[in-house]
Amino acid sequence: MKYIAPIFVSVAIVLAAYIAGNFYLKRATPPGVIAVTGSGSEDFTSDLIVWEGTFSQTSMELQAAFERLNADKETVRQYLISKGIDEKNIVFNSVKTTELREAQYQNGNYVGEIFKGYQLQQTVKIESTDVPMVEKVSREITELLQKGVQFNSTPPRYYYTKLSDLKIQMISAATEDARIRAEKIAQNSGSELGSLRSADLGVFQIIGQNSGESFTWGGAYNTADKKKTASVTMRLEFEID
Repeated sequence: MKYIAPIFVSVAIVLAAYIAGNFYLKRATPPGVIAVTGSGSEDFTSDLIVWEGTFSQTSMELQAAFERLNADKETVRQYLISKGIDEKNIVFNSVKTTELREAQYQNGNYVGEIFKGYQLQQTVKIESTDVPMVEKVSREITELLQKGVQFNSTPPRYYYTKLSDLKIQMISAATEDARIRAEKIAQNSGSELGSLRSADLGVFQIIGQNSGESFTWGGAYNTADKKKTASVTMRLEFEID
């Protein structure tokens, strides 16, 4: 009998240690978490076009170059108006002046420069919601060559004026997509979806439709294509019960 008491004491100590350890583990271990990423995307057509072109004149005399450039400016303005462009959408930027010089060499050694005249350049920018009309003008602008204007056109850039509303719709769609994914994962694991712990918005991307562009870590913003696809991701973390 003298050995029974110590045995009971040892068992009691072990049992107490087990209960305390189990209680500590339950308190120290956080509830399970499901992390999912949802996506939202939308195809859209740009409703704003920005198009620019540059014309220039060269002369040995600055005043003569300026007068010729002013004549070209009026020719360009009248041409654009005749094509249906509203005058309020025509913006002429300031004139850029460059001195043209040609390097001179003698026996392979640089000996100085010769003044070749002045080159004056001016850029005109068209910004309009009438996308088809401006596209047509940008394709036909070479007609100015027949009027004696040296005009260099750049490709149009396309934008969307309702982008803010589109972003809200896509964020909502990405959030709903993530929630549905989390619910299915919880169901398949025999758990129930708990409260939302965190939500992180991903990078907003806009690429041209069928353009072969890739997403970038900093976000893509295509302006070269009229038809585009916008997308965004949303990462959610839920507790599971």
